[in-house]
Amino acid sequence: MNNEMNIQDEANSFPPNGLGINSPLGARGFRIKICGMKYPENIKLVAGLQPNFMGFIFYPKSPRYAEPLNVDSLKSIPKSIKKIGVFVNETEENILTTVYKYELDGVQLHGVELVEMCKELRDTGLIVIKAFPIAEAYNFIVTKTYEGACDYFLFDTKTEAFGGSGVKFDWSILNEYKGETPFLLSGGIAPDDGEAILKIEHPKFVGIDLNSKFELKPGEKNVELLGEFIKEIKQPLTPKGKFN
Repeated sequence: MNNEMNIQDEANSFPPNGLGINSPLGARGFRIKICGMKYPENIKLVAGLQPNFMGFIFYPKSPRYAEPLNVDSLKSIPKSIKKIGVFVNETEENILTTVYKYELDGVQLHGVELVEMCKELRDTGLIVIKAFPIAEAYNFIVTKTYEGACDYFLFDTKTEAFGGSGVKFDWSILNEYKGETPFLLSGGIAPDDGEAILKIEHPKFVGIDLNSKFELKPGEKNVELLGEFIKEIKQPLTPKGKFN
């Protein structure tokens, strides 16, 4: 695993000075993560949309459980798209076994994983995304412990399940997050949410995680719907309000 390469790739496209989506430069650097990928042909088609991250769920209780993945379909994914394995309360040994098996670029930890695990996985060169369930503003308090141990936080709706609920939380409470780690927004983002997402002005808001609302069935994405939505989100506005 090449830590320097991953970090450099991210640095080249990251909005400087924490610019959010409402800056034209920030919009161009905005991250799109498409999660819950499973089927070989669908993986290839979604890769054609050039998202920044593609997520594969390795949680057996998920309807989008990816194991076993088709290795050839993974090899067809351009290196510019980072392959992220999603794990829930898995051991570090099992996580790394899966990472090396499928040549993943990073991990998303969606359970109650400790800070030490995040640091150790990041030290191997992996991109580390730590998910936090959010319902009230006070839920951001726990993120302070993880500062410096992760590349991104992911804020998802707090439910009994570990993600994939298709339910939104109140996005206005994102303003209560005062941390330094950039975050991705998740939880029930739907095709008609583009306008609301473009209005979020938090300086650490750098991307979105798309899943269940863009599916034909669990694990199979509607490529046309995703393409239209990504175009809407990625189309940066100039200061004069015209499209670049």
